Amino acid sequence: MSTPEVGRVYLVGAGPGDPGLLTARALELIAAADVILYDRLIPSDALDGARAEAEVLFVGKEGGGPSVPQEQTEALILDRARAGKTVVRLKGGDPFVFGRGGEEALALREAGIAYEIVPGITSGVAAAAYAGIPVTHRGLATAVALITGHTREEGPDESALDWPALAAFPGTLVFYMGVRQLPQIAESLIAAGRPADEPVAIVERGTLPDQRTVTGTLQSIAEVAEREQVRAPAITVVGPVAGLAGQIEWRGDGDRYPLRGRTVAVTRARAQASGLARRLGELGASVVQAPVIRTEPLPGPPPELARYDLVCFTSPNAVAALFARLAQAPEEPIAPSAGFARDARAFAGARLAAIGPGTARTLAEHGLLADIVPERSVAESLVQALVDVPVQCALVARAKEARDVLPDALRARGAEVDVLALYETVAEPLSPKALETARAADYITFTSSSTVRFFLDAAGDGNAGLSPQTRIVSIGPVTSETLREHGLEPHVEASDHDVDGVIRALIEDATAQRA
Repeated sequence: MSTPEVGRVYLVGAGPGDPGLLTARALELIAAADVILYDRLIPSDALDGARAEAEVLFVGKEGGGPSVPQEQTEALILDRARAGKTVVRLKGGDPFVFGRGGEEALALREAGIAYEIVPGITSGVAAAAYAGIPVTHRGLATAVALITGHTREEGPDESALDWPALAAFPGTLVFYMGVRQLPQIAESLIAAGRPADEPVAIVERGTLPDQRTVTGTLQSIAEVAEREQVRAPAITVVGPVAGLAGQIEWRGDGDRYPLRGRTVAVTRARAQASGLARRLGELGASVVQAPVIRTEPLPGPPPELARYDLVCFTSPNAVAALFARLAQAPEEPIAPSAGFARDARAFAGARLAAIGPGTARTLAEHGLLADIVPERSVAESLVQALVDVPVQCALVARAKEARDVLPDALRARGAEVDVLALYETVAEPLSPKALETARAADYITFTSSSTVRFFLDAAGDGNAGLSPQTRIVSIGPVTSETLREHGLEPHVEASDHDVDGVIRALIEDATAQRA
């Protein structure tokens, strides 16, 4: 039996939390990895681009909770690489800035395993910038020092820091992981000669939607942090530049961040959830990824589209799945009329109907403009929109399990109708932690009947177990009816039954709740 070829390891920085700060190289490697070992502080949707078959392992540390020892993490990296796997070790921030990337690189070098370092944006610079604090500024700071508040696994080791040198440093001091040690840090700097009235800013959860900045002086900051209940992750910026936070701060709140301070659980399939999660984050929400479903394509040949004068798409997934089928068509059809073109040309001669704007947008991404799009994204509205459209032979592209409202209505008009099941919705395992976090969210969104059913399955015993404060958001009447069938009354129902409608409904409700 031959020994497998040794794989390659990538030590990748995932940035400080905002998924928009992931580098292009990081995204490329996540998409190609066989194995991903990740930390707690990576962006919430950093793993969305991972392959379905990739092995994804948490090897981080939870504040006050369980953690994976560094030695075990290194052993996992070596084991998977020796098995011939492409391994991504994904770290919050930059792997070489308090990320122990150097230790892992040395272990790989000693083991003779090839590796690559992919830098990331470090929180000491990014979180400060998101709070309107330039770590260097002409006339205020010409240098910056990055310092860890922890120097040993078991806790702070103040003897490892040269406090007189730090106090005399002619620039900005940025402390990582120093929230618990803030009183000692402030006292040590003052005792070593740093001015007690020097400005200090703490940036909590920097670059994330619920980022918060707390300011004070070196003398007062520990008391302020305790009063404001500042929690990790946070950085502490010491120096005159911290006083610029109020002048340059650019994120704000109000109209630009109407969902700021709200947590929103998203239950739809991960592949579709990333866009919704990103937009919610841009509006200030903290997003809880709790995908309870995923879609799997069904096997089958491409349809002979030339025989249809109407093609109806009942979801964006149906569009993507049908084009995937077309890609399997022969490159050289026997005759042009065979309807086996591999792209948008296959639909020549047919009217195209989309159940809603989201489906129409997906069609447009494939080079097709929908002829019929109803005002409401439900089958009944599409039936009404098609009343005056002549049809003899129709194709309905949809999921395996779907209501028959549309095909039945077309058949009642005398049309020949073929229903093409292109994909099915199956359960996605939900971790206990994800379930617990989703149950406690301010809002939980359901974008289909299947998300309702599979969430209840994941919850167990048909009991959602939601917090009394959690408000249930439904994409439309069909999903709302499914919720009611399971004893759940939606607090919010989107007027427009698509993702845009869900977002508008969330904003309106959050605004009303604050009033």
